[in-house]
Amino acid sequence: MDEAAYDYAPGEDVWQEKSPAKPPEEQLDRFIPRCDPDLENRFALLERSEPQVADAENNSAYAQLLRSELLGIREEKPEKAFKTPEKSLFRYKSSPQANQEDAFSLSPVSFQSAQLNEPRKTPRKIAKVPFKVLDAPQLQDDFYLNLVDWSPSNVLSVGLSNCVYLWSAATSRVTKLCDLGADDAVTSVSWTQRGAHLAVGTNKGEVQIWDSSQCRKLRTMSGHLGRVGTMAWNGVLEQWAMQFPRLRRRSCGGYVLSTGSRDHHILHRDVRQPAPFMSKLHGHRQEVCGLKWSFDEQQLASGGNDNKLCVWSLKSNEPVLKFNQHQAAVKAIAWSPHQHGLLASGGGTADRCIRFWNTVNNMPLSSIDTGSQVCNLVWSKNLNEIVSTHGYSLNQIILWKYPAMTKVATLTGHTYRVLYLAISPDGQTVVTGAGDETLRFWNVFPSAKSRSGSGLSSSLPLGRTIR
Repeated sequence: MDEAAYDYAPGEDVWQEKSPAKPPEEQLDRFIPRCDPDLENRFALLERSEPQVADAENNSAYAQLLRSELLGIREEKPEKAFKTPEKSLFRYKSSPQANQEDAFSLSPVSFQSAQLNEPRKTPRKIAKVPFKVLDAPQLQDDFYLNLVDWSPSNVLSVGLSNCVYLWSAATSRVTKLCDLGADDAVTSVSWTQRGAHLAVGTNKGEVQIWDSSQCRKLRTMSGHLGRVGTMAWNGVLEQWAMQFPRLRRRSCGGYVLSTGSRDHHILHRDVRQPAPFMSKLHGHRQEVCGLKWSFDEQQLASGGNDNKLCVWSLKSNEPVLKFNQHQAAVKAIAWSPHQHGLLASGGGTADRCIRFWNTVNNMPLSSIDTGSQVCNLVWSKNLNEIVSTHGYSLNQIILWKYPAMTKVATLTGHTYRVLYLAISPDGQTVVTGAGDETLRFWNVFPSAKSRSGSGLSSSLPLGRTIR
């Protein structure tokens, strides 16, 4: 074998044939096209040959493109004299920022470079610590209760042992709404959609309706044989009554309140009717711990300790949909305000998953294992993002980007399970509560305009201000 004619290629067990050597002048600029010295003159001749007006315009544009690409020469055209714009109503007018005259002088490479040089959007900054931490003594560490709710009128209600306290964000005033006595306890609180009345569920199975402005109990409703751990208002009849005042004097007018209990039942109540409830729903075999009406108020989602997620219609006493994919209790339920029929649910310690459902066509969409007990879910009103709170064993608050379900932020601070969650009426702040007897306020979502009096800079005197 002629070693002069072959080279050994490292990493390969073959000998490669050498290419014949070339003179040094032929090896230079092998992949760079050489420019003809007389190329500029040829461009000029190309422009001067004008057999037709259309050919002249095409040749000029073609020559300008070649100059820009091969020679890097870009001609600057003189500014045109000012002309009075013609009147053309409802006629499309191109953006003045677009440079239409030099369109042929922009190569695809330079266009892409311009796009790459555009400044990127600054990622949203989310504080990793709460801007306020408040003491909430005797806030129960019970997964099945719902003891915190934020009203549309910007008043926070908190159930502490056998009492309910209200805090106004506008005045920083705390009011003790009610005391159930030593032989009873608050198990759930829920505001009406207008924020004037508060429903209070009790350990004895009663539901009390309170006028928050006057701190006066309007009525007490029975019907459950166990504690009332979850409640949800439906404002369809309320909206009808506001639009048609005559309905208020008829049998259908008023608020509709749905309540779930340890007795496995869901009751629909018209709080302006003398009867304690209108209908009783049977769908769960264990305690009902989650209830949420959809935003169009046509469907009610319920979760139970039997690991079932049910969807009910407004006019049905039987579940129209039933999902059994969760492997633990379903307390966390949230309807999307951005997409009709999109429902999210979270499972307990043995499940740890957030699952998404399409209730329009009865289809499961996706699921993600969060790694810990899912206690609450709430959807942002301003962005397509969702917040989840967790218990065993991470005690986290996680902000997710839907539908990719990528983590936007993970917030920590609670030392017990984050069992309670509510969102401010402007959709910017969430408050979380835990068995460590603290309430923590987090700024997680942007807000277009902050409402007057919605700031939370003042302290909440429910107890000792820790921060």
